[in-house]
Amino acid sequence: MEIAIVLFVIAVVFITRAVKVVPQQNAWVVERLGKYNVTLTPGLSFLVPFIDRVAYKHSLKEIPLDVPSQVCITRDNTQLQVDGILYFQVTDPMRASYGSSNYVVAITQLAQTSLRSVIGKLELDKTFEERDMINAQVVQAIDEAALNWGVKVLRYEIKDLTPPAEILRAMQAQITAEREKRALIAASEGRRQEQINIATGEREAFIARSEGEKQSIINNAQGEAASITAVAEATAQAIERVAAAIRLPGGEQAVQLKVAEKSVDAYSKVAADAKTTLIVPSNMTEVSALISSAMKMVQANRSAP
Repeated sequence: MEIAIVLFVIAVVFITRAVKVVPQQNAWVVERLGKYNVTLTPGLSFLVPFIDRVAYKHSLKEIPLDVPSQVCITRDNTQLQVDGILYFQVTDPMRASYGSSNYVVAITQLAQTSLRSVIGKLELDKTFEERDMINAQVVQAIDEAALNWGVKVLRYEIKDLTPPAEILRAMQAQITAEREKRALIAASEGRRQEQINIATGEREAFIARSEGEKQSIINNAQGEAASITAVAEATAQAIERVAAAIRLPGGEQAVQLKVAEKSVDAYSKVAADAKTTLIVPSNMTEVSALISSAMKMVQANRSAP
């Protein structure tokens, strides 16, 4: 009975050391008599008991690694507290086992030194603007060295950039001054645009008034021209009628009669004014002849049936 129990225990130990089941996304490094033998992939594998042993177990998943916070000096000699997170993945389990005694510590230290080197080339203001560039350069620097460790660095992200309190106050004051400057510029631009709008409105109103006055003058001129034209046409028609009447029989005598009447009337008005001194012309015979001709014409008109 005791022998059976011993055999059973030996069988269990033998099976336990000989049969290995590797989980998915894992890789186990097997040594045979202290020397690297094989890397077990996910699934069922068999080892030689007491000769083979699983020396290292690695996860092939993407691993996030928190990089401790550290103080970096910028190009303009400003202290900056920086912390970040690094993402890496084991790609070669054998190198990860034998390339470094502790690849996690190696990657962490290399990430810190690379970050200090990159930030030391930048000024403080640029460190806030060039975070993507900083991340890319840190990844490039770590990835070149991590190839010997069987590790692939995927990306690095800066979690926080914290300058000293004095720098923060100075930056806040600068931001406040910049905002006040933009507010003043915006207000001045508003006043400038307002003045431009007022001047433009006044100019357009002046142009509209001048156009109205111009049109009014044009309309008045056209009205006066039309009136003068109408008067001229009426005068021309009257002259034409008078000329036509003169050409009729007795027309010239009628004109002479009209002239005589106007002359006599004019002399009578002048003579009736006591304050007016009447000067008789030397050729009164012409006036007498004119009056006698007018009288003859009147008598002729009376004797006509």
